[in-house]
Amino acid sequence: MSPALPYQPHQLPRQERLDIAGRQRHLLRWGPNDAPLLLMLHGWMDCAATFQFVVDAMKEGWQVVAPDLRGFGHSEWDSESYYFPDYLADLDALLDTIAPEGPVKLLGHSLGAMVAGLYAGVRPDRVKRLMLVEGFGLPDTRPEDAPARYTRWLRERRNPPSFDVLPGFDTVARRLMQRNPHLRADRAAWLARQLAEPVEGGVRYLADPKHKMVNPILYRLEEAKAVWRRIHCPVLWVRAGDVDEHPMAQGVAATLDERRACFANLSEVVIPQCGHMVQWDQPERLAETLQHWLAQHG
Repeated sequence: MSPALPYQPHQLPRQERLDIAGRQRHLLRWGPNDAPLLLMLHGWMDCAATFQFVVDAMKEGWQVVAPDLRGFGHSEWDSESYYFPDYLADLDALLDTIAPEGPVKLLGHSLGAMVAGLYAGVRPDRVKRLMLVEGFGLPDTRPEDAPARYTRWLRERRNPPSFDVLPGFDTVARRLMQRNPHLRADRAAWLARQLAEPVEGGVRYLADPKHKMVNPILYRLEEAKAVWRRIHCPVLWVRAGDVDEHPMAQGVAATLDERRACFANLSEVVIPQCGHMVQWDQPERLAETLQHWLAQHG
């Protein structure tokens, strides 16, 4: 069977490079500069370009901006480890640059949703509407987990992780479809060219492999809940229908109710027939959900 032809985008983005927090960040912008702004943050081992399917499915009239988070896509890598508060600082500086005049409509997926959710509680005056797609925090940790985490982090600093060189983009596409059974072949072929780059001998994932290192800072659910309680804007939770085996679902499901209770104005939607990568598997349904909710909430 011949490889699938890549997806053909309907609306190509404009590329920008900004100095954010002293490092070069890559940014994509779709739609007119004077249209209402919707800022999108991607997840772990993803990049800004993969929101393309959702942008293509949205009605015209939006300006969508999506950055490559530090160490992903075409944004500059960190010289050392990655720490979660740095993503909050990057978002704060980005908003000062692209939307200094007032609060924004902010969407995040997975890691991007965790960043967006905490930022909306830390800086509630900067977020007008918040959309969290498959990103409701991590499983809680205990203080007793700290010694092993620090030990592992020190070990990984001595022997940093790396990415293997793969034979070609077709291999990347096949792996994406194996991990995401609902992903169409043409979309997988297109995604492979956004998530990997040619190198000698084949292709390699376009991200800093240090993201694979364990984070030495424990995730503390009570801290996250204290921040979420400060959010005063309307919030949309979007959950995937088929995520039982994903690590984001395991360890979180038992505490979903107490996480929900932190949000004063919460709507929740489950999109069926998709896994954790909702914007890859069901971009049309996600676009429809977002636009309907935004219309309901002004």
